[in-house]
Amino acid sequence: MQRLVSLSKIFSDANRLDILALILREKQVCVCEVCDTLNLSQPLVSRHLKMMKKAQILEATQEGRWIVYTLIEDPDSTFSCFINEIEKSLDTLPKLIVCNRKHPKS
Repeated sequence: MQRLVSLSKIFSDANRLDILALILREKQVCVCEVCDTLNLSQPLVSRHLKMMKKAQILEATQEGRWIVYTLIEDPDSTFSCFINEIEKSLDTLPKLIVCNRKHPKS
């Protein structure tokens, strides 16, 4: 039951849903890509990502000076249900604004 409560808190915020949808569509993103693409502040995005990581729906890996976020590999059935619903609205997201992590300056 605690898992359901935890996930319900995550999915009760429109910004977190947009962030999850962006990660679902792009497979992996860093904080700056989320901020730039969704026009959200870095502290807000970082708080949301931390909350989602604590709820064990995101994984974070270090790539140079960037932390890259991905969805967990094997979501449980409750999280999978939410993912299926989020997938229906992926086309409403803005185009990803790519950061220097993927296209470093020469």
